[in-house]
Amino acid sequence: MDTNKLPKGFASRRNFLFEAGQGLSGVALAWMLGQDGALGATACGGTEVVTSPFLPKKPHFAPRAKRVISLFMSGGVSQMDTFDPKPALTKYAGQPLPGKGDVVVRQGHPGPLMPSPFQFQKYGQGGLEISELFPNVARHADSLAVIRSLKGRSNDHVMAHYELSSGTIRMGWPSVGSWVTYGLGSENQNLPGFVVIYDARGGPFGGPSNWSAGYMPAAYQGTIFRSAGDPIFDLKPPQGVAEEQMKGRLALLEQLNRMDLEKNPGNSELAARISAYELAFRMQGCAPEAVNVESESEATKKLYGIGDPITGPFGRQCLIARRLAERGVRFIQLYHGGLGNQNTDTWDAHGNVKENHTQHAAETDLPIAGLLTDLKARGLLEDTLVVWQSEFGRMPISQRGLGRDHNPGTQSLWMAGAGIRGGQAVGASDEFGYLAEQQVLTVHDLHATMLHLLGMDHTKLTFAYQGRQMRLTDVYGDPVKQLIS
Repeated sequence: MDTNKLPKGFASRRNFLFEAGQGLSGVALAWMLGQDGALGATACGGTEVVTSPFLPKKPHFAPRAKRVISLFMSGGVSQMDTFDPKPALTKYAGQPLPGKGDVVVRQGHPGPLMPSPFQFQKYGQGGLEISELFPNVARHADSLAVIRSLKGRSNDHVMAHYELSSGTIRMGWPSVGSWVTYGLGSENQNLPGFVVIYDARGGPFGGPSNWSAGYMPAAYQGTIFRSAGDPIFDLKPPQGVAEEQMKGRLALLEQLNRMDLEKNPGNSELAARISAYELAFRMQGCAPEAVNVESESEATKKLYGIGDPITGPFGRQCLIARRLAERGVRFIQLYHGGLGNQNTDTWDAHGNVKENHTQHAAETDLPIAGLLTDLKARGLLEDTLVVWQSEFGRMPISQRGLGRDHNPGTQSLWMAGAGIRGGQAVGASDEFGYLAEQQVLTVHDLHATMLHLLGMDHTKLTFAYQGRQMRLTDVYGDPVKQLIS
């Protein structure tokens, strides 16, 4: 390019790119690598779109859910202490686990059978049994479908996280949120289609690979929002730079990019850069408003436990999730439990399951119940799929007398919303909670069910990669009939 044609003060296009990127780089870089389209620059709340990978796409059939809120309890929640009561553990307490052969534990020190330190009670018309750890969630028992027979493939935190996130225990594969936004687009072109909010204490096991787009365009990866302060780093323009100056910079940047695009037709990366900067500019107005929980009523904030030091942090995450859901964000991933101190800041109850689970249930029970109440009151629960899950379950035998080790043999999770019939338990583990025994389900079945509720046939949602039509569910999986019928 002839630099003599550039405005005074710009020595080169490279210098201009560097200057214009200040204050926007954190957002732009997250989008420019894979986005293939141009979006019209409009104010938050209205969108004039030419082309975009996030334009709403037609599902394969009529959906029950328009969006997903995933609540991931990082560290490995104990099923027999939460949603899968096992009276046999009390009956045979202190005895070896019978008839199961060699028990493989992650950290050693296997002990005898250990009863749950928590009491269970029946709730709702269906008499669903739920631990005393979740008295507020239990009030929604008739909305919950509890799966008690999900079997994983790894007792390693990182690989188990990857399996729940992407269907495989290896890193580098597209996450379920990426598949959903790839298949359906987004209802809001001014916000990312896939948003991730993790614990203030740190990210989950496995880090960003949990929300990676893998071999898909990077546009489909999750975008990190913070639950406090600016939702995205570098979202605000540099101090002293007015809105008109930013518009001018973007206009000139677009002109320069389009000059290059004319010289290199078909270069989608250049087109992606144009739309990336436009999206970043619009998000300056949209994203802060979307996470502004202070604009909510005091009654709503109290519903989520905001203001209480115990429930407040996760309460903010849950309230932001509701605000994003009603603004058309397609997939919202919340993580509770972060890698500050693994043994105390996550659900990884090796040392003392009673202390660990009491702490973390207290942090999450009220906010989750508040989210369900709020979604239902606003008419959002009927077309929002809420999934509560963890990476694996825990052992029925003790670890050093008080803790429980990892157990991928069975785990419990629950779904709510999207027309799912609540008040029921799906599948069952054996009498000790060691292995899934009845209606054994895999993560592929879970993902097939989620996609079905969103109106997508998991066998038809494919992406061409290395000569093969790839699927989230690989060549496996069936939607769970009890959940979709």
